[in-house]
Order: sequence, then structure tokens, then C-alpha cells
Amino acid sequence: MSNMDFNRSFDARHGELVSITDALARVTCNNPGALTFAGTNTFIVGRNELVIIDPGPMDMAHLDALMTAIDERPVKAILVSHTHVDHSPLAGPLREKTGAPVMGCGPHRRATSFADMAETPMDASSQKDFEPDTVLEDGAKISVDGVIIEVVATPGHTENHLSFALPEHGVMLPGDHVMAWSTTIVAPPDGSMNAYMTSLDKLIERAETRYFPSHGGEVKNPKLFLTQLKQHRQMRSDAIVARLRAGDQDVMTMVKAIYTDVDPKLHGAAALNVLAQLDDLIAQKIVLCDGEVTLTAKFTLHELT
Repeated sequence: MSNMDFNRSFDARHGELVSITDALARVTCNNPGALTFAGTNTFIVGRNELVIIDPGPMDMAHLDALMTAIDERPVKAILVSHTHVDHSPLAGPLREKTGAPVMGCGPHRRATSFADMAETPMDASSQKDFEPDTVLEDGAKISVDGVIIEVVATPGHTENHLSFALPEHGVMLPGDHVMAWSTTIVAPPDGSMNAYMTSLDKLIERAETRYFPSHGGEVKNPKLFLTQLKQHRQMRSDAIVARLRAGDQDVMTMVKAIYTDVDPKLHGAAALNVLAQLDDLIAQKIVLCDGEVTLTAKFTLHELT
């Protein structure tokens, strides 16, 4: 696999208000795990008036920490990047505490090619009843305390995923689309590799030079890192094609051969990544499927059929 410049050095300081710039701070929830790293970063934009981004899981200790960090300052809006349960559920209780509207991504939805697929563990980890007060479209802007927040639609990790840019500060808050500590899981049915790669290209074209993801620390040299992510995904795709050429036809056989350096406990998540890659290869007319694109389907190369 490609050499990724991962940054796993991160002092979470759970529950504390940590300043990043003069107009940006974070409070990290104490919900560490295999997919959340040190926990979910909730970002606070503004000084005298605030916008809260990704309030986090249904964790009342985190809600208390956020209210302490807010310190009675008015909250203009609560923004949500996507509807995984480590990001969106606390939006409701925070709205009740602050009176601020919930804005951002729309309700949970599936990628078109997986609309009829059975629920997966990642799909089950979505907040299915999330309903924002306002759905924000790509390019929408919110001004808070003189700071412009721009909505950047970045589907891929989930179909409804948004990133948030502070263009005048050169800052991007990419949610789970780009993370310094690990590659991002792209898991059907609500994730799409084709959309993910398109969103990477979209971010590469932008001018922001500082990336602060929803898990872990800052992405160093984001232009290079984003290019490495593209190369990494291409190498995964090449590895899948090589396994198909060797005679593998099902997802789990490919996972065991390709992800030899990954804890077997994560092979279920890796299988969903492989399925997303296969769906992308099908769209490119490189791979054929014997029916619906599912974890139990059989796959072959066009050239072998």
C-alpha cells in the first residue's frame, strides 16, 4: 500500500475547551474507539456569538462540557456534518439548551446503487430519525461574529456528508471525509466510493491549508495528504483487480488476502470498503457482478467473462 503520512499524535483533553485559532476551538467527547480514535471533536466557531459544529453522540457529560465552553454566549446555529451516531444525536439536546436551530446535512439516506441493500453495521450506526431545522446546500454561507462558514458538500463517507470551510482563515473542517490518523471508511449502503473520490478532487481544488477533522488532530500538508489518499484508494482498487485476476470472487476472500496488516476485528468494516471499491469498478466497467452488489455477491473481471 502507499505510504500515508498519518498523524496519530493528539492530546484529546476530553471535555476541555481547546483553542485552535482566535475564532475556532474544540471540545473532544470522551468516546474513543476503533472508529472514533480519541473521540468526536465538536468545533466552536466565533468569539462573542457562536456556531457549534458536530455536537456529537448522546453523551450528557459532553453536553455539560459544551455548555461550560459556550459560557452563556449566544449560539446562532448548530451544524451537523452527517448522521452517524457519534456526530448528530446531541444536536437535539443542545438545541433545547441553547435555542439554536439545527442546520447542515439532510436526513440519513443511501447511495443510489445500494438503495435496496440490507442494513449493514455502519448503516445501523446512523441516526435514522435526524431531522434538521434547515438543510444546507453546497456553497451556502453562514456568518458568525464576523467569520464566514461555507458549506462544502463532500458525499462519500456518507451520502449526506458535508464539510465546513472557514475560507478567510484558510481552515477546512472536513468531518470524517479526511482524517489525519487513518483512512476514512466508505461503507455501503450509505457510503459511495465514486462520490468519495469526486469529493477528494473537490477539496484538492480548494485553497484551505489547515484541516481539522472530526476525529484526531490536524492534517499536515493537506494537499499532499489528499493526493496520498487518492493514491491509496487506487492501490486498493488495483489490489482488488489483482485478487479477481487470481480467481477470488467474493468480498471476504479478498479482504483476508488484501488486509493482512489490519486487525481481523476490523475486517467487517474492510469488507464494506471493498464492496464500495467494487461498486466503483463496476461503474468503470472493469468488474461484473452476478446480481445485486452485496457482500455475498460474486464478482469477476470483464476480461475474464
